[in-house]
Amino acid sequence: LAQHADMIFVLCRTNSAVKKQEGISFILVDMKSKGITVRPIQTIDGGHEVNEVFFDDVEAPRENLVGEENKGWDYAKFLLGNERVGVAPVGSTKRTLAQAKEYAKTAGPGGTSLLDDPLVAAQITDLENELLALELTALRVVAHSADGKPHPASSVLKLRGTELQQAVSELFVDLAGPASLASGAGADSDLPDWVKVSAPTYLNLRKASIYGGSNEIQRTIIAGTILGLRG
Repeated sequence: LAQHADMIFVLCRTNSAVKKQEGISFILVDMKSKGITVRPIQTIDGGHEVNEVFFDDVEAPRENLVGEENKGWDYAKFLLGNERVGVAPVGSTKRTLAQAKEYAKTAGPGGTSLLDDPLVAAQITDLENELLALELTALRVVAHSADGKPHPASSVLKLRGTELQQAVSELFVDLAGPASLASGAGADSDLPDWVKVSAPTYLNLRKASIYGGSNEIQRTIIAGTILGLRG
């Protein structure tokens, strides 16, 4: 959403004489600054919420420094930890799954219930159980977080939360069947609205594996900070 932003924060190298995790500063930059170019990226669902932002000799005043110089990575890790809790949308995914379950009651041939299909029923039950486990993990993260810093299990939340969010969006496509291809259907279409948006939503949520630190990075964090494994 850089096309709507007034400010952007930049993590930049300000001291090359220290180890790589240090010597990074957290600086706010006005998006109207000379030398900033925003180039849109159309996502696979046809939307525009992602961009490339280019900096060409951009300058920012010293007062835009956040916190201490060379301590920017500490602040970034704090933000990422909280972001990972936020991008594991337990509540909204539970609500979306409940909607899918309701839609399934009439999504079969001739308006019959797909809940009578044991494979569909098993798929929904598995997702409900996984979401319950994720909800308990979220409560554990909250209970063991201190000083505003989320517990390392926030990486588990991000990993499984985004995977389950994607799985529920895939369930919608499965329930819609071939009609999920009608994402461009207009208001005159007899198809329900949820069918029309099932495929675009599925495609859009492919990005969930990347933001907040990619799921591959989360596995590395979990291995090191929770399981104590070192490569």
